[in-house]
Amino acid sequence: MTNLAQYDPDIAHAIKNELERQRNGLEMIPSENFVSLAVLEAMGTVPTNKYAEGYPGKRYYGGNQFIDVMETLAIERAKKLFGAEYANVQPHAGSQANMAAYFAVMKPGEKLMGMALPMGGHLTHGHPLSFSGTFYQVVPYGVRRDGWLDMDEVRAIALREKPKVLVCGASAYPRLIDFKAFAQIAHETGAVAIADIAHVAGLVVGGAHPHPFPETDIVTTTTHKTLRGPRSALILAKAQYGAAIDKAIIPGLQGGPMEHIIAAKAVCFKEAMEPSFTDYARRIVANAKVLAETLMREGLTLVSGGTDNHLMLMDLTALNMAGKQAEALLDEVGITVNKNMIPYDPRKPLDPSGIRLGTPALTTRGFTEDDMKIVGRTIAEVLKNPTSDDTKSRAREVVRGLTEKYPLYPDLKYATY
Repeated sequence: MTNLAQYDPDIAHAIKNELERQRNGLEMIPSENFVSLAVLEAMGTVPTNKYAEGYPGKRYYGGNQFIDVMETLAIERAKKLFGAEYANVQPHAGSQANMAAYFAVMKPGEKLMGMALPMGGHLTHGHPLSFSGTFYQVVPYGVRRDGWLDMDEVRAIALREKPKVLVCGASAYPRLIDFKAFAQIAHETGAVAIADIAHVAGLVVGGAHPHPFPETDIVTTTTHKTLRGPRSALILAKAQYGAAIDKAIIPGLQGGPMEHIIAAKAVCFKEAMEPSFTDYARRIVANAKVLAETLMREGLTLVSGGTDNHLMLMDLTALNMAGKQAEALLDEVGITVNKNMIPYDPRKPLDPSGIRLGTPALTTRGFTEDDMKIVGRTIAEVLKNPTSDDTKSRAREVVRGLTEKYPLYPDLKYATY
């Protein structure tokens, strides 16, 4: 990046500092990960210069013969990876993927049934501040007081409300999601079954989480979480929904696709088909289980009593601490998590009662189950002794030791002037 460093040293310094932040801390936000150098290289390439509205073989601009090769590879790899009949690799983000999926099968004002955000769902599953809560009549479902989904309750709501779309998936639910059961409820009540697997896509293709196909009609996902690809999204579906989804993306929602990112998606799909990715997915879950067990053994409270996937949700009520404070405390020692609401949270979204943490990025670096025990004990010590400078000093030493043990991008160097 010598050209950037020479022309815009302010930006170059900021990028270099961000690289050092990632190298020297424990990244534990469950929706974040580290891409391979191959994915990183693909993102910074010349396809960014090309307009390519339309689809392979059907573009509105000329000069797309090589762009078509990249996008076709991405489509075919996505279909093979997920066992899907159809794939659209153009969505820029998960929210746009969900919007396109809804637009393909729903009209404004029809009923959308999804998991409420405070219960672990996502903004696009019907929150009033999202397009999903603006355009559609929302029917929410949640979890029991113990933090678990109750599929009998979901079925009862669906039978009563008869939604047009039943969307499942979550952004802060630490247990397995029974996509087959959701699809059966949807079809029983006349709804289209959509699964948002943004958080667990890598676990799904790695065999560490139940698969949404073949029962689910439409599947949406981001590509940058457990799938370990570029920051983007993907729509998969049964063939009968393909034409409507294509139309929803363009001309409905997007213009020119970001073909440099699509090239990077193709790379990440290839990586996820390697046998080593199956091991990676299973290690994410194994690490999460050990971390959860360690935190609970240290006296901390986890929603639902543990985890089955890559994340856990900590209830800080017993510590008389809010999520915002806990996030800041851990950030001081180089551990990055995010504040998060817990089910039935009495506090406000910007200062909730919990934090969300996970293991995908640490597992990418090579962390083992023994390392997760150290991480868990360190987190517990910091949270239980929030005013102790000695505790923070010890925690920083632990973080330094672990990051030096598992270096991140050791050969990557950015020039600065």
